[in-house]
Amino acid sequence: MEPTRLVDTTCFGQCTASPTICIILMTLIVTTVTLITVALTVFIFCKIFAKAGYSWALGLLMVIPIANIIMPFVLAFGDWPVHRQLRKLKQQLQNQQT
Repeated sequence: MEPTRLVDTTCFGQCTASPTICIILMTLIVTTVTLITVALTVFIFCKIFAKAGYSWALGLLMVIPIANIIMPFVLAFGDWPVHRQLRKLKQQLQNQQT
């Protein structure tokens, strides 16, 4: 009588190599996708922070677990440096006109 397998060792029917090779391949694929996703997220947040007038390096904080929860709130409710500079320029323009 053949023992029952609890785990499909053929990587969902696609990999006919040994189970160790299947595990290594799946680990490499998952790791690659994860790294690409993290890099893309960091790049996007670096651009957002730079356009808001903050240092682009704040986007690197998005890989830190607590910071990635706090920083969107800073962006949403904080006074952006770009807006401060715009208010200052408008005030200077109004002072020159009067």
